[in-house]
Amino acid sequence: MLKNNIKIAWRNLWKNKGYSMLNIFGLAIGITCAAMILLWVEDEVGYDKNFDKQDVVYYVPTNQQYDGEWRTFFQATPGPLAEVLKEEVPGIVGAARTKGEDLLFRANEISINKNGRFADPDFLSMFSLTFVEGNLETAFKEVDAIVVSQETAQQLFGENTSAIGKIVKINNEANYTISGVFEDLPNNVTYSFDWVAPFERFAAGKEWMKEYGANFSDTFVELSPEANFDVVNQRVKQILPEKTEDDETVAFLFPMKDWHLRSTFEGGKNVGGQITYVRLFSLIAIIILLIACINFMNLATARSEKRANEVGVRKVLGSGRKGLISQFMVEAVITAVLSAFVSVLLLKLLVPQFNLLIDKNLELSLSDPVHLLTLVGVTLVCGIVAGWYPAFYLSSFKPVEVLKGARRTKGSAAFIRKGLVAAQFVVSIVFIISTIIVYQQVQHVKGRDLGYNKENLVKIPVTGDMIKNYVPIEEDMKASGLIESIGLNNSDILSGGNNTSGLEWQGGVDTESVLVSVRNITSGFFNTAGMEIIEGRGFSENPAQDSTNIIVSESFAKLMGSGSAIGKTVEEDYPVIGVVKDYLYDDMYGSSDPVIFFNDPSEARFMYVKAKSGSATASALAAMEASLKKFNPAFPFEYEFVDDAYDAKFKSEKLIGSLSQIFALLAILISCLGLFGLSAFTADQRRKEIGVRKVLGSSITGIVGLLSKDFMRLVLLAILIAIPIAWLLMQNWLEGYAYRISINAWAFVIAGAIAIIIALLTISFQAINAARVNPVESLRSE
Repeated sequence: MLKNNIKIAWRNLWKNKGYSMLNIFGLAIGITCAAMILLWVEDEVGYDKNFDKQDVVYYVPTNQQYDGEWRTFFQATPGPLAEVLKEEVPGIVGAARTKGEDLLFRANEISINKNGRFADPDFLSMFSLTFVEGNLETAFKEVDAIVVSQETAQQLFGENTSAIGKIVKINNEANYTISGVFEDLPNNVTYSFDWVAPFERFAAGKEWMKEYGANFSDTFVELSPEANFDVVNQRVKQILPEKTEDDETVAFLFPMKDWHLRSTFEGGKNVGGQITYVRLFSLIAIIILLIACINFMNLATARSEKRANEVGVRKVLGSGRKGLISQFMVEAVITAVLSAFVSVLLLKLLVPQFNLLIDKNLELSLSDPVHLLTLVGVTLVCGIVAGWYPAFYLSSFKPVEVLKGARRTKGSAAFIRKGLVAAQFVVSIVFIISTIIVYQQVQHVKGRDLGYNKENLVKIPVTGDMIKNYVPIEEDMKASGLIESIGLNNSDILSGGNNTSGLEWQGGVDTESVLVSVRNITSGFFNTAGMEIIEGRGFSENPAQDSTNIIVSESFAKLMGSGSAIGKTVEEDYPVIGVVKDYLYDDMYGSSDPVIFFNDPSEARFMYVKAKSGSATASALAAMEASLKKFNPAFPFEYEFVDDAYDAKFKSEKLIGSLSQIFALLAILISCLGLFGLSAFTADQRRKEIGVRKVLGSSITGIVGLLSKDFMRLVLLAILIAIPIAWLLMQNWLEGYAYRISINAWAFVIAGAIAIIIALLTISFQAINAARVNPVESLRSE
């Protein structure tokens, strides 16, 4: 039975190869799209799963209250917290304070920069590091020990060379002895690192790290498998208020399994994060597959009259309805299988390009049982979903009606077919509208007044002797004629950086609860960043002259009451000499905290360099590198353009926009394949009518309009349905942003026009071909 059905299915597919190819490619596009999304989803949900203790390891953020509002901070726990949690909270069996750093490694005349962590010993066990050299027990036996990744060891000492016992110089200052080499971590980990060294050595001589008021470290804890999370978490929340007698800072446990997918907090509560996009894209994969299946249903039911005789004859010869259903289902599954083969070829071509778009290293490996079974499952589901309605519809034909020629397409079937066409275009138009609005939102935010000029601005991490040699570096860079100005800052201009609270100032009321960001800069920073001093003056070039003077941001000046802020003091000892225009940092969609600037370059972490307008980028970078090689020769030249870093702030939004474009294109493409087939079928059905009209004098334009109007009505209906759906979806998306656009009507007009033009071009191709046929050929048999 099955063998016979397969033979009949192959014969029918070959006999109607034109329609078969449309179906195969339509389903292939749907399967390809779904497969790429599933690969991305697999990577996203797989974050941190390589760690054996994923279910019992937790990060410890803090919720802090400012101006009555709870805010969540990472890397903001005091040094003593880890030890106290381990000693005083039942259920916690491991705890570690850590501090992430970028360090220069030097060995065998090789220098490389690597990111890693100073950490307490429990950290190694919590993250289940697999040692290829050395072992967990002896890794931190000595205070000068350090464990490194395989990649780091190979870069420093070459392959097949033991790194144990080798000495590496860190930042050209201190020697560390490699006590272990661990397997490289995969790309999909939240907290990645290439080395781990004892926190004890990092903290030596830094007494402030023992104070509860200094929130500087990341804290990780491990719970025993038997521990009750809710009970332990409740006790963790009580620790800091007990130790500090301040109930406005509360630590809590954040599970490893949520680090990547649910990392967004508002008002001190978790409100989701990347999981939103995982769900969204998973839904889109299903929708694209459904569009492809709808395409199959449409073409299959549209050809019902041509297959009616086959059904009638087979029923007369004794075939039952179940047998016919099974045959048509076999045809659908075979079509899906062929589509799967085509999709595998498409995936081989498209996945590398998809990786560039999403900045990942996804790979379709059919040797992976999960990938193979998923592909088989998707294929079978597509075959069944696409084939069930045509199978039940075609098998319902009555042989008497069919063989008498009385069978005509039932109104219900035509209605369903038109409904499915409209549904395809509804989805396509929603995608087009979404693409336009996402693009508008990203451009709206990127065009926001930042309070500084990011063009031609380069950020260089401060290393080695850059602070000590700042003046000669500045003079040498400017002497090149390519550099306009340079400045130092202890914080990234785009990020939150250091902050404090509890300050008092003249003219302020209830100032203790205000969170204030603190920036230590050089006098040239404002000019370099293009920040405007709107009142007073800037810092003098000699830090000593303004060692106690401060400059405040515009929003801070407003907190100092009415009148000018110039001359007012903060903490009585720091007079304000200037007010700088507010600038945007950290939250690109909201408003930034008030800022105090000190004229103190001693703690600078970044050098900002402004290239002269019109200077060649390569030449300006070469000038920067030459100066730094002259005055800081031991460290490699590393840099980042501020405008690139700014663009990276919108990575998620840009990804949504790019994927929306792709999904819109695929949805339209699949819809047009179906529309192409349906218009060809309609033209074939009405060929004699067209012949008669041409004999009676109808023009090609008139015939094209005749054949197109029914389909264009469906597209117009789809536009009317899609507009409110898209508005609701995008309005809900935009509400997640404090700084957002208002949805304009022209986005819907453009989307509708695109859909109409594409549909019209698709239909017209077939309509023109039909209209150009000689009526003699159409009416030959009459």
